[in-house]
Amino acid sequence: MKDRHIVLTKTWVVCLLALISCALWGSAFPCIKTGYALFSVGAMDTASQILFAGVRFFLAGILTIIFGSIQGKRPLLICKSAFHKVLILSLFQTILQYTLFYMSLARTTAINASIIDGTVWFFSILIAALIFRMEKFTSKKALGCILGFIGIVLVNLHGSSMQISFGIGDILMLFSAVSSGMSTVCLKIFSEKENPVMLSGYQFLIGGLIMTLIGFVAGGRLHPIAPTAFLLLLYMALISSVAYTVWGILLRHNPVSRISVFGFMTPVFGVLFSAIFVGEHQNLGLFTILALVLVCLGIWIVQKADRNTGARHLRTLKW
Repeated sequence: MKDRHIVLTKTWVVCLLALISCALWGSAFPCIKTGYALFSVGAMDTASQILFAGVRFFLAGILTIIFGSIQGKRPLLICKSAFHKVLILSLFQTILQYTLFYMSLARTTAINASIIDGTVWFFSILIAALIFRMEKFTSKKALGCILGFIGIVLVNLHGSSMQISFGIGDILMLFSAVSSGMSTVCLKIFSEKENPVMLSGYQFLIGGLIMTLIGFVAGGRLHPIAPTAFLLLLYMALISSVAYTVWGILLRHNPVSRISVFGFMTPVFGVLFSAIFVGEHQNLGLFTILALVLVCLGIWIVQKADRNTGARHLRTLKW
């Protein structure tokens, strides 16, 4: 166990695993857009969007539990002390975040969504500092948050009239980021005493099942138009199971600031993959590029401030 801790704190290991997680998360934006087309999910068909997300995460939970069982050489079971923690993570990480996330992607561009979703790291810091009081909220952190929100405004500037366009899809993505920020803080707290692989697997399983039932009862249906639809669904399940589990393991063995500094790469990957695979090249304009730079700069400033001052727990949290 000690040797594993040492390996997972090595710089090159942290860098490699964190970048793999960010690349996987970034690829989710164009995958969801493509998935809507392959499963005949309409832009306004909210029930089918929730069903699509639920099936993905339910499958992700099964895969994570299988991987965890193989790794541990025994069935990965949820313990009694962790059940309420899994429910909390399911609510914020899967049900709320991804219900809003999927509804947002049907109503905005993948590039807009990927940049706005990058603000999750700001919300993680705000929630940790102002709600859970896990660390101090400094002026540098405030500056980083302001730069990020300026980036969100810029990405919605269109045409020479410089008018701000902030649609319902962008608002939904903002709320999704808030929910994700809450889950990030909870995952850090819970993984101190619980197996992060177990937490990931069962929160996906429970959250995915609830979303699947809600989507189906509300009238949602999936109609695959090609065999590649199922391969895409499998890949999307792997995105969740691998990226979130790896991130949780890194959080368990490293300070939040050291891992979160890599989070700025998620919107970078999202923008690049969206332009390449979804054909949203027209959105790679000056404002989009500047917005991306500001979001990345804001996250970098926040994490640099954390590394310089050190994340200090102001009180002990018990769950």
